Amino acid sequence: MGNHLLKDQEEDIISPAREVPSPSVEKNSKGSSLLWNALKESIVKLDPRKMVKNPIMFIVEIGFFISFIQVFLPQRPGGTGTWFSLSVALILLFTVLFANFAEALAEGRGKAQAGALKKSKQDMIANVRMKDGSIRHMPSDKLKVDDIVIVSQGEWIPGDGEVIKGIASVDESAITGESAPVMKEAGGDFNSVTGGTRVVSDSITIRITSNPGESFLDRMISLVEGAERQKTPNEIALNTVLTSLTLIFLFVVMTLPFFTNYLGFQIDTAVLIALLVCLIPTTIGGLLSAIGIAGMDRVTQFNVLAMSGKAVEAAGDINTIILDKTGTITFGNRMASDIIPTGEGEEELPYWAGMSSLKDETPEGRSVLELLKGRGVVIPEVTGGTFIDFKAETRMSGLDLPDGRRVRKGAVDAVKAWVKAQGGSIPADLEAKSTAIAGEGGTPLAVAMDDRIYGLIYLKDTVKPGMKERFEQLRKMGIKTVMCTGDNPLTAATIAREAGVDEFIAECKPEDKIEVIRFEQSQGKLVAMTGDGTNDAPALAQADVGLAMNSGTTAAKEAANMVDLDSDPTKIIEVVSIGKQLLMTRGALTTFSIANDVAKYFAIIPAMFMTAIPEMEALNIMKLSSPVTAILSALIFNAIIIPLLVPLAMKGVAYKPVRSDILLRRNLLIYGIGGMLAPFAGIKVIDLMMSLVI
Repeated sequence: MGNHLLKDQEEDIISPAREVPSPSVEKNSKGSSLLWNALKESIVKLDPRKMVKNPIMFIVEIGFFISFIQVFLPQRPGGTGTWFSLSVALILLFTVLFANFAEALAEGRGKAQAGALKKSKQDMIANVRMKDGSIRHMPSDKLKVDDIVIVSQGEWIPGDGEVIKGIASVDESAITGESAPVMKEAGGDFNSVTGGTRVVSDSITIRITSNPGESFLDRMISLVEGAERQKTPNEIALNTVLTSLTLIFLFVVMTLPFFTNYLGFQIDTAVLIALLVCLIPTTIGGLLSAIGIAGMDRVTQFNVLAMSGKAVEAAGDINTIILDKTGTITFGNRMASDIIPTGEGEEELPYWAGMSSLKDETPEGRSVLELLKGRGVVIPEVTGGTFIDFKAETRMSGLDLPDGRRVRKGAVDAVKAWVKAQGGSIPADLEAKSTAIAGEGGTPLAVAMDDRIYGLIYLKDTVKPGMKERFEQLRKMGIKTVMCTGDNPLTAATIAREAGVDEFIAECKPEDKIEVIRFEQSQGKLVAMTGDGTNDAPALAQADVGLAMNSGTTAAKEAANMVDLDSDPTKIIEVVSIGKQLLMTRGALTTFSIANDVAKYFAIIPAMFMTAIPEMEALNIMKLSSPVTAILSALIFNAIIIPLLVPLAMKGVAYKPVRSDILLRRNLLIYGIGGMLAPFAGIKVIDLMMSLVI
């Protein structure tokens, strides 16, 4: 396996002397290509079958066609003339093109990311282990669920799967962009591997978990490049409001000729179209889709794959975040640092601690054997026997020996209950010593054989630096943090205090996580959760925003609606910020658009009526030169404001973790008042320039 079938890729590996463009040249080239493709796509999107999906811009396009046809029809004596109809038609055409360009530019960024991901999809030959133990070479696109594949150093992993044997360092840079390899091992929550990544050391045996075309990489590509983006509920609601306003204004404009005829004068069709376009919320209508697409792209740029725009938007409204302790708040590498005997178990504890971990392939189990080896303790191999896996329900693991004796290690209360069930007694000093370990932030594991407890294994874990500051940042956003851990209450309290979380749940089982999520949701709150294990899958599915780690199990990734390719559980903070930024950007630009419309009314309505109704001159507060220049100035401003706001729609409104009422006041001041003043200044400048030409 690992024999690439693409010759040019082989040459890239073999020939290091091949000339590569400088990063700046490559970046500029990509930027130019993105703009050029967006320009071409904006023309393609003029197809009415595509435009009808955006009702506001579709009406503007219809206005363009009517105005353009009007150019070739006989003009009314004393009317605005052919040149005015042509001017209106051209301005409306550019208005639609600018709106299409904004959407195409946002989509283009996603397609560029998809193109980079496609480079990771390579035709490979897999080493498939057959049922009789023989190895058969098979193309990667023929692999099916439950096929067993062996991947060795330097070879590419042919498909999504789970490591069932061995441990290896895997280069995931093709997926995550991170150059540092990650460890993948059988057992635990770090056994998931992705097709298109490469093994850089050792050898692992993988069970394939996806059929051709259904891999994680396939789903990533289809999600980031898909122009058929599903709109979020809030976006649909806003679209409905804007469409309703458009229909109301359409009805008003259509009935206006009856009113003017009654007053004894006529308004040209081109002027009515100009009025309609200035009345309807074209600015936000042209940018709404781009804002949503750009929000998903921003999440992707953080190496987080959002399964839907709804997940990104929900992140902006999160009230509570559920976090695992191990691997999220702490480093997660709980290693055995000491063994502490209880009662009279000092001599026998090392032996039984080793026996309980003899076939335990988890990092904790191996660390026990490493500790004993460093102390010169030799644990003999055992032929036969049955290894008992750790389960969240029992919170124990161990070994049933061939001679009938049973060895267990696990949570102190679980081992105590197990020993008591067999009629055994509990050492008098067990509670005090386990409490002392927990008080230091460690995790005590009791070791027992049959009806006797011999002592404790001291596992140490460390809170990640900067966690307290990050949780304080969430607190400023009004978000509550809840830490879930299987540790006893004393250990959990110590870690919670050190990390700075708001609440914690000790001795937490998978069903407890679901229960706390449901409780928060019953209070009307939106809940986010991070996780990486199979036991996290139900809670990830229950949460409004479930962020799974790419290094975690396949079950966790399938249950979540977001996947972090860097496997950094604290990235949920960035996801929440991006979600809030998306909502703020949409709200800010909607406010700006409506405020714009109010200002445009003062330009175009007096211009339409002041010739026939001289009293309307009082509303011409901008002192525009003439009715014709006023109407065209308003239309031109209406068109050019869309491309001017594209960078803001793409980048998003700057977000700072402050109270929502402060943000509301700030946005109303900047985008409300600013949105009303900008058109007054812009239309006046355009009118002055046009008065010199006309």
